[in-house]
Amino acid sequence: MSTKSKKRRQYAASQKVAILREHLLEGRPVSDVCDAHGLCPTVFYRWQKDLFEGGHVVFERRGADPVARTAEKKIDKLERKLQQKDTVLAELMAEYVAVKKTLGDN
Repeated sequence: MSTKSKKRRQYAASQKVAILREHLLEGRPVSDVCDAHGLCPTVFYRWQKDLFEGGHVVFERRGADPVARTAEKKIDKLERKLQQKDTVLAELMAEYVAVKKTLGDN
């Protein structure tokens, strides 16, 4: 048994994608890809899972979603309308209190 511990190798994102591509696009067996790069298959499958779970980010463009933009505009409009109603209500309550004070509490 060796006293030296095995040092973990760090892979850049582009390297991970290139390694995954060997299996996914080129059709190489996972075992061959892992052997060629000194990877444990569980690491390979974790990378693959991460790719599929987070890959949607590649297709999203900031501000390009028309549904989200429409929803944001609608929310802004409703917030302005609510603020206007709050202002009108505050004015009406102030007038009500003033009238009540001038008439007195009966």
